[in-house]
Amino acid sequence: MTTLATEDAQREVVELCAELIRFDTSNPTSDERACADWVVDRLAEVGIASELLESAPGRASVIARIEGADRTRGALLVHGHLDVVPADAAEWQVPPFSGEIRDGYLWGRGAIDMKDTVAVMLATARHFARAGTKPSRDLVLAFLADEEAGGKFGAHWLVEHRPDLFDGVTEAIGEGGGFSYALDDTRRLYPIENAQRGMAWMELTANGRAGHGSSPNDENAVTDLAESLTRIGRHTFPVRLIEPVRALLQEAADLTGVELDFEAEDLDAELAKLGHVADFMQVVLRNSANPTMFTAGYQTNVIPGKATARVDARFLPGHEQQLLDTIDALLLPSVSREWVNHDIAMETTFDGPLVDAMCDAVRAEDPDGHPVPYCNPGGTDAKAFNRLGIRCFGFKGLKLPADLDYGRLFHGVDERVPLEGLRFGVRVMTRLWQGC
Repeated sequence: MTTLATEDAQREVVELCAELIRFDTSNPTSDERACADWVVDRLAEVGIASELLESAPGRASVIARIEGADRTRGALLVHGHLDVVPADAAEWQVPPFSGEIRDGYLWGRGAIDMKDTVAVMLATARHFARAGTKPSRDLVLAFLADEEAGGKFGAHWLVEHRPDLFDGVTEAIGEGGGFSYALDDTRRLYPIENAQRGMAWMELTANGRAGHGSSPNDENAVTDLAESLTRIGRHTFPVRLIEPVRALLQEAADLTGVELDFEAEDLDAELAKLGHVADFMQVVLRNSANPTMFTAGYQTNVIPGKATARVDARFLPGHEQQLLDTIDALLLPSVSREWVNHDIAMETTFDGPLVDAMCDAVRAEDPDGHPVPYCNPGGTDAKAFNRLGIRCFGFKGLKLPADLDYGRLFHGVDERVPLEGLRFGVRVMTRLWQGC
């Protein structure tokens, strides 16, 4: 299964990923239609029928259903998105949409977010079709638009307008987990997402008294908003250990021989015993809120009557109300808030045949790999599919060099994926589809 049976897929996954990167699907400056047409053609080449759906002109997603060996079981949704965030070519070592291979890596925007996984999905599906192999149960493959902007024209649109496409689906895997994280020189954690923080993007508005810039003004909207933003930006939320985070930290402690007291009064200091693992997990230890945009005024000598700002706030499962109460307490009375994007937090248990199959697939290909539960600090299209009662996980199956700062490459400059990581992904995905 891991060598001869997937040699074709391991060869072509790199080519498929390079071709995907060469489609500029930057969101919001471009769209996914040309890339989606290409996906349809790659599936059709091996006899896999699919449906292309446009939620708006150019905003295209592709859905395909592959019949499994046991059709009495619930189907598995495997989803990835076709859009990427924009890239400034002047900042990159290589043109960001070139799909260039250099130093054992494939470079380009989307190489890890997430055209690598889309390529693995395609390569594995094409291999199964060519070999006449059926997955263990029905698979629904979804190649989606608009994830980078919240999925309004992608996953959320499909769930609202075409829920029939997901009939019989009970579980899903997508981005947000299944990558390796070096514990030391020989051992790796593989965080598998079974939780996500919720999204609370908000616009703040301060209303004051307009006036001349030279005159005293104790109702200055700019001042009130700036003070409120400073309070928010300087605030540190308390640690809240949800179960997936606790489980990952405990596994890391057990593997490294560190004694942890999760009831310690200074939990930050206690977790610091784990060194870089604690640093890696900082973003999911607590709620967060970061000011990101500010707009006010039109002339230097005019105090405006209104100022607005945006805040990117995230909350752990079960801790949304704490976030909102804290934000409201930090705002001055003249400042109000309204939603820009408000979406759920998610958590499911780390158990069952699918979890076992993901863990087994990783261990089979990396005996020094240790699968663990994980909370994704951001959000993915899983939030949409969760609304259909689908149990969602994040799993891509990507082995990374210990010296590659994977997290910084997301939406960053010089995004790249190791070629062997892509091949590893095909081997893992092949095992998973046969064993899930």
